[in-house]
Amino acid sequence: MNGFFEAAADNLSFVGVCLLAVIVTVLVAYGFEKAAKKRNGDTDRVLPTRKIVMIGMFSAISGILYCFDFALPIAPSFYKLDFSELPALIAGFAFGPVAGVMVEFVKELVKLMIKSTSTAFVGDLANFLIGCMLVLPASVIYQFHKSKNSARIGCAVGTIVMTLFGTWFNAVYLLPTFAKLYGMPLDAIIGMGTAINPAVTNITTFVILMVAPINIIKGVGISVITMLIYKKLSPIIKYGNHREESVRASE
Repeated sequence: MNGFFEAAADNLSFVGVCLLAVIVTVLVAYGFEKAAKKRNGDTDRVLPTRKIVMIGMFSAISGILYCFDFALPIAPSFYKLDFSELPALIAGFAFGPVAGVMVEFVKELVKLMIKSTSTAFVGDLANFLIGCMLVLPASVIYQFHKSKNSARIGCAVGTIVMTLFGTWFNAVYLLPTFAKLYGMPLDAIIGMGTAINPAVTNITTFVILMVAPINIIKGVGISVITMLIYKKLSPIIKYGNHREESVRASE
């Protein structure tokens, strides 16, 4: 806990950038959700009480999942794979993109309270933004037309957007920032990739051959699990039980 507050005090300007990124992302999600509600004739509030409670529950689950990350042999060990976007995507499908983005944000706070930050918040900001690139497009597409097919399309689009954004973001911001943060030449980081895959010769091949595959694996894995369990969980998540859903549907 002390490490978290010390890091925050040492990086106030970057924390400000993080908060701005969160606010912008939430506003974008809110705009899309309002548009979807207007199109579907839905007059419910964006954040009713039950949704807020469920956001808290899913955020706690997501934060715990975030702590169980692991490295893959296809990339340097500082790249970790986790499935913390799974609760956020389920929340996005059930309650809309605002809920999905809020789960992503609160998840970061939960993780920071448990494990603090080892990257001066750089990795945490990256995880939030890249995770939103999966959750936001997928949940927006699903909200405009709620069907199994649109859920599949949303997951596919979200995976593609997350992969493209994550690859670009690593190349132009994350890798140079990490090199500066840890006081090592960028070539040294690229060299770590070359040791695993000789085809890695520069930052472009590094992100294409190492970062992109991890995001694809993550996106596909989370999408498949979501498609398998969402239909069964949806009535319980939204209304508490199947009977209440039937009553509401008949109103």
